[in-house]
Amino acid sequence: MKPAAGLRRQIIQSLALMALGIIFLSVFGSYVFYAFAMAYLPDSISETWMPSKAELIWIVSTIIAALVMALFVAVRLSRRILTPLNSVAESLREIAQGKLDARASVDRHALGETAQLVRDFNAMAERLQTITREREFRNAAIAHELRTPVTILRGRLQGLAEGVFTPGNELFQGLLRQVEGLNRLIDDLRVLSLNDSGHLELQQTEVRLAGEIQTVMDIFTPHLQAKGFTLNPELDGSLQVRCDVVRIRQALMALLENAGQHADPGILTVRLRHAENTCYLSVEDEGPGIPAEVAGAIFEAFHRLEPSRSRKSGGSGLGLAVVKAIMAAHRGAAICQPAGQRGTAFVLSWPMQHQAGIPAERV
Repeated sequence: MKPAAGLRRQIIQSLALMALGIIFLSVFGSYVFYAFAMAYLPDSISETWMPSKAELIWIVSTIIAALVMALFVAVRLSRRILTPLNSVAESLREIAQGKLDARASVDRHALGETAQLVRDFNAMAERLQTITREREFRNAAIAHELRTPVTILRGRLQGLAEGVFTPGNELFQGLLRQVEGLNRLIDDLRVLSLNDSGHLELQQTEVRLAGEIQTVMDIFTPHLQAKGFTLNPELDGSLQVRCDVVRIRQALMALLENAGQHADPGILTVRLRHAENTCYLSVEDEGPGIPAEVAGAIFEAFHRLEPSRSRKSGGSGLGLAVVKAIMAAHRGAAICQPAGQRGTAFVLSWPMQHQAGIPAERV
């Protein structure tokens, strides 16, 4: 496809053609007029500096023809330049009034830059509308996630105040779990907000990450064993990495919690390895798997995949989004990919400082 000509080029070409047309009309037309007049109407040619009637008619006709030509070029250019600009301006006014579905119309005669301006404006408006919808959805989802524990707390506390519930260790433990859930939700929202604003700060240090990962696994082992999972660590104990160890532990806990909620009972393999100056931390389950068409969206906030992954318990829907945010702050990535026959591997990767004596290995 031939690229559209630039606006400057089109204006120069149009004005040049108009000038050439007027010059041609004046010079060649005058030559034809005097040749015809000398052959057939010699008396119509004035011999003084004052034009004759026929010459005056020719001069006026030439001026009118030149004006018509200039008007044609001006109308054509203004249509190709101003029409899309006016459409963008009108759509901007509608968007400013809250009509986010307003779009500028693309004129097929629009010049290169103006046509590109319309396309860019429509893309911006589409993105703005999408962001607004996502924000509204996120606000509704946050309100929903907050409402459940707050309702439970309110009901239990009201029952205690009215004497419906008898104070006891089990009741207080339940209230404490709801408060801890609220605290985790608030922390997750804070991480996402800081990441969105570009203010998620890391406290990076050089650590042997295998020991930190083993500590997290030891904490989760009783909980996961109760659900039928067996943790299988494959950790490079000599690997020293520069990272925010608190955030990496937070990301690993989110992955283990996600696996405990949605994966089929079986072996959970936690791997720590490196290749080409990149550190890889992954959690791999044995099923039921995630369709490839939705694997890319699973790290979005409040995204839940219920048809193919059992939802044994709730969850805020923010865990994997927090993982993605932590990896972005480490200048790394979080991906979801198939593993084994029907399992899924959540792989975290981020750059590590080169360590002498540690040979790189292929992942």
